[in-house]
Amino acid sequence: MSLLEARGLSKRFGGVQAVAGLDLRIAAGEMLGLIGPNGAGKTTVFNLLSGFLPPDAGDVRLGGRSIVGLAPHAICRLGLARTFQIVRPFPRMTVLENVRVGALARHPHAPEALAHARDVVARVGLAAREQVAAGALTLPERKRLELARALATEPSLLLLDEVMAGLNPTEIETIIELIRGIHRTGVAILLIEHNMRAVMALSERIVVLSFGERIAEGAPAAIANHPKVVEAYLGDEYVRAAPA
Repeated sequence: MSLLEARGLSKRFGGVQAVAGLDLRIAAGEMLGLIGPNGAGKTTVFNLLSGFLPPDAGDVRLGGRSIVGLAPHAICRLGLARTFQIVRPFPRMTVLENVRVGALARHPHAPEALAHARDVVARVGLAAREQVAAGALTLPERKRLELARALATEPSLLLLDEVMAGLNPTEIETIIELIRGIHRTGVAILLIEHNMRAVMALSERIVVLSFGERIAEGAPAAIANHPKVVEAYLGDEYVRAAPA
């Protein structure tokens, strides 16, 4: 049985069909990439899966249970956590306090939540900055904090929305290794990312969206050379530049 399964998922905004009859499945412990051009519907899919938007049609099941209609915090307690493309921590709260907010989802008693938050902060490499206000962090540090806040909820499935956007190559490599470390603990990951080398290196399987529809699905090597994907998103330049 899949950890998460979406069937016939659809969402329209006025005259725009953002997601059209999407079927999506994620196995326990899997690393799945979700790619496509801007406006393809990727973040809308995240919003539908995590309860921030209701679907117009279709169903989402987590661990065999339908989660359509549940509030985001209730879905989070069931094991699905997400990051956001635009990182917005509580700027006046410290790094540790920000992460403690996430930890309270599983640890309602303050001392336990604080201890868990401190462990997560260290795990993402922010231990030396735990007492710094989130508003004073650099972009790479804010990206790690966003990841830590989601991890503190102890998810079985983690949705990552462009956690590498705006980072330089060295910072991207650091995030890639951090994601691999999370995955090795058994957490399933659904990853939206425009950095194709990172997606290809991390993903076991990739789903490609275009205009809200799935146009391809498969292993990274197959997706990199799929004619529809090359035409709609990657372009011939990527194929020529990709390592053999």
